[in-house]
Amino acid sequence: MNTPGSAGRGLRLVPFRGLRYVPERVGSLAAVTSPPYDVVVRPDGLHHLESADPHNIVRLILPQADTAAARHKQAAETLNHWLAEGVLAPDPEPMLYVYEQRNDEILQRGVIGALELSSPADGIVLPHEDVMTHVVEDRADLMRSTAAHLEPLLLTYRGDGTASGATAVVERTVDRPPLLATTTEDGFHHRLWAVTDPAERSEIEAGLTHHQALIADGHHRWATYLRLQREQTAPGPWDFGLVLLVDTARYPLRVRAIHRLLHRLPVAGALDALNGLFRVRAIDGPLPGALDALAEATAEGNAFLLAGDGGFHLVDRPDSALLHDAVPTDRPASWQSLDATVLHAALLDRVWRIPDAPEHIAYIHDAAAAVEQAERHDATAVLMHPVREEVVRGLARQGVTMPRKSTSFGPKPASGLVLRSLALD
Repeated sequence: MNTPGSAGRGLRLVPFRGLRYVPERVGSLAAVTSPPYDVVVRPDGLHHLESADPHNIVRLILPQADTAAARHKQAAETLNHWLAEGVLAPDPEPMLYVYEQRNDEILQRGVIGALELSSPADGIVLPHEDVMTHVVEDRADLMRSTAAHLEPLLLTYRGDGTASGATAVVERTVDRPPLLATTTEDGFHHRLWAVTDPAERSEIEAGLTHHQALIADGHHRWATYLRLQREQTAPGPWDFGLVLLVDTARYPLRVRAIHRLLHRLPVAGALDALNGLFRVRAIDGPLPGALDALAEATAEGNAFLLAGDGGFHLVDRPDSALLHDAVPTDRPASWQSLDATVLHAALLDRVWRIPDAPEHIAYIHDAAAAVEQAERHDATAVLMHPVREEVVRGLARQGVTMPRKSTSFGPKPASGLVLRSLALD
């Protein structure tokens, strides 16, 4: 993906004065970080982060109060309080940041900066998933209240496979002492460097102007950036959004599925409704083996794994008449055959008649967590197999969005390592 958009320009990434935790004022940098807000879905995960350190970033990205207005006000007050106390402090000058995540299996490196916003029609930053209006509204209220971008989005672009342009600067920078280094409890090692040399910043900016990017993680926050930009009456800091840009020709991302938890549908009811419309087979556990069976089935067609009653049920071979009636035909064949398309168009809409609303469906990244919650609440977990990255990119190039929450690219940048205050730009 290396062709500028129809507007005749590519990515424009500019420096900003990052807000960062002052190490002496917190227990540890690891203790104040968090996964992105939409990954912290379980109350026990939220409580764990809140108790890790009183200044954990989750108190800003997921503030807790009785109403939405109170939550957003609380986040703004907390941010201002931490700034006044010196828990968070701005870097002395605008800069770009090189960011590295590493564990035993994967190495990811990229550049964090403020990216000039553009609409999908410009063909510069390409979404691949639909968004939910209520989530965008919530994130917009939070960003307005705090006047800050609290978490970087994850965007990818495709270089030519060599260490050139921004990637060349990244790979020189990682040989220098970092601004910070920490290891989070998931085993990932994180390092962050400042890029302050004007020549290197120019090298990064020039190298990106010929590229377009795919939103890997953060569709709702990107939609929020665009919404808030439209509210402004003059050019300014709202014309840019906090992102991490990764060259996946050098640092391929991992693609995982996002699973569904159907709150009000027990497994027995879900299976009864499938009679004659899908093939249903009981699959032996434990979970890893059942997921292997799901992977084998998806190699032949649409397949899903249902759980929540103590067992696993492989659902595949959908009825062709059902697909013909339920799946829209005004999009490419690769979209029509997506598991997420069939799940939402055929199963959720036609067979189970479940509205795509928070009280009915939760989106969960971890398969074990989805199964555990389904068993605890007599619900149904629908486990999905990941979509291949080339399918995602191919649809995005055509301007076709996938059903919401179809993919989970990673590793995702840790929240809390660097923030952007719009008041400083």
